[in-house]
Amino acid sequence: MSSNDVDTAFPCSLHVDVPFPTARLSTIAMKALSVDRELSPLVQRDFSTMVAAGGSTEPCVLRIHYKATTNRMLRVAVNGFMESLSLVLEVMEKLDADVLEAQNAD
Repeated sequence: MSSNDVDTAFPCSLHVDVPFPTARLSTIAMKALSVDRELSPLVQRDFSTMVAAGGSTEPCVLRIHYKATTNRMLRVAVNGFMESLSLVLEVMEKLDADVLEAQNAD
């Protein structure tokens, strides 16, 4: 299906791109967030990592593609995802070795 095609079963969609400083951190976030499945069968999501435009050759951007049957279902699902993403980022900031090393270098 091309990006111009609309899935009639899931007509509402959204891409969320989250940049990370390293490919390792984007992969960790993807693994942590993909463990929990969507609660509603009216919402689908896919995770992938991709190379940032004009950046390094490593896949440092976490891309989440949401599809839902209604705008409301999409909004509710993305709001819940943002809460989970916030928690993952907070844990990375406090506990990840790469982040701690970068903070200590400053």
